[in-house]
Amino acid sequence: MKILVLLMVLTSFWSISQEDGKKDQFHRKGSFYFYWGWNKSAYTKSDITFTGNNYNFTLYDVVADDRQSPLSANIYLNPANITIPQYNMRIGYFFNDKYNISFGVDHMKYVMRSNQDPNLAQWATISGTIENSGTAYDGVYDNTPFQIKPDFLLFEHTDGLNYLNFELRRQDLLYNYKVFNLNSILGAGAGALMPKTNATLLNNERHDAFHFAGFGTGVMVGLNFEFFNRFYIQTEAKVGYINMPDIRTTKFKSDKAKQAFSYIEADILFGVNFNTKTGKKHQK
Repeated sequence: MKILVLLMVLTSFWSISQEDGKKDQFHRKGSFYFYWGWNKSAYTKSDITFTGNNYNFTLYDVVADDRQSPLSANIYLNPANITIPQYNMRIGYFFNDKYNISFGVDHMKYVMRSNQDPNLAQWATISGTIENSGTAYDGVYDNTPFQIKPDFLLFEHTDGLNYLNFELRRQDLLYNYKVFNLNSILGAGAGALMPKTNATLLNNERHDAFHFAGFGTGVMVGLNFEFFNRFYIQTEAKVGYINMPDIRTTKFKSDKAKQAFSYIEADILFGVNFNTKTGKKHQK
């Protein structure tokens, strides 16, 4: 987090110094861009509340990780499999030379830690009630230490934790040498979460379906390595907040979960600019 804040501050100073120095800026107004890439994500602990006809309980300080796909050209570069890894897609439009509005999908994956060996399952704290579930977990709990075993709960947003969002971004030229540009990017946005939640709870059948579950917000900072004013490689760091009050957990609509957590995301992206006036600059 401290590194991200430092990067944002340094990028702001770079942008201001560039304006003061009256450097050349490529003309971008009216152009579009598209990028595709992949992410690595991490999440804070969260409290997850589960409600249904015969239960109402909360698990506190649940730990989760992302799930990276094996590094394979068949997975990352095969068009038939490109949606399997944790990916990022975005299309944007520059309404002036610096600012653009964009829509994108951050396809992250969220996996609650739960080792298939019951002796290694995650420990948490539970409060609430479970009644007539047909399992050994019926009872009343009050801040009770609790081991989350696979026969109690498996909980994943693995196809995935889909953050559909709009962002406002600013892009500034930091350095130009012939056909190469180095650009800074700052942005912020908000959007909806449509996870495909894979859940097995108590003695219910496994449930795995897309569902609009909540909202998210985030801020980002990035560096854009651009060639011929057309193609680029981009690195991004994001931090944000996700709140999902309506997560489907079983085939019954009355069964739901809710959780909120923060995330940090690192991206590597490959993009192209369209309708840019290549090579044309204007003095600020």
